[in-house]
Amino acid sequence: MVLRPHLLAAATAAVLLAATPHAQQGGAIFGRIDTQPVRAEPIRPNIGALTAARRVASEPRRSVVYLETAPQAAFETPPARRARMDQRDETFVPHVLPITVGTIVNFPNSDPTFHNVFSISKARSFDLGRYAAGKSKSVLFDRPGIVRVFCDIHSHMNAWILVFAHRFFSLTDDEGRYRIEGMPPGSYTVSVWNEAFPARSRTVVVGSGPVEVNMTLGSNRDSP
Repeated sequence: MVLRPHLLAAATAAVLLAATPHAQQGGAIFGRIDTQPVRAEPIRPNIGALTAARRVASEPRRSVVYLETAPQAAFETPPARRARMDQRDETFVPHVLPITVGTIVNFPNSDPTFHNVFSISKARSFDLGRYAAGKSKSVLFDRPGIVRVFCDIHSHMNAWILVFAHRFFSLTDDEGRYRIEGMPPGSYTVSVWNEAFPARSRTVVVGSGPVEVNMTLGSNRDSP
């Protein structure tokens, strides 16, 4: 299943979800997203290295779990939020950042060299120009969608920003675990996005308590 842009756009990363006023109300969906190992990718070596370093083949790629359609109060206005995508060791940190529409993302330069952050994505295109170490620039993300981020100076740098129109999403941790809270009872389609695998989805019925939903990307097997 292809992730539709109008479905993307919800608060600033999983940590902020837990801080929202409604996060502890209603039902919850939790579980684990397992990913099969992907082939190692070459990365740019440090100065003085004799050979190109390689990422470990089983390096985890974090997934974003979200509701395709989500309940929303009639007069609910998403609070203004800020998020951060650092540039450190010629890498965007974090590599995957889920946020909600209206979030301002800061792009600080923590490297001793210049960076130039840009995107040509339909959901949000921008070019911050070159700026030095210790400087920071920001971008307002005002439309839902998937935004691919690059550095014009360092071609190996890339990252993803997923912009949701609701707050019902979660970024998996290092072990693939996630939790989405605060939805009223009902039937929902739970979808998973991961840059290395096709999207997956399942329909679940949520009551007053938590519901466990596990999936394995790269496989046809799902756990109950």
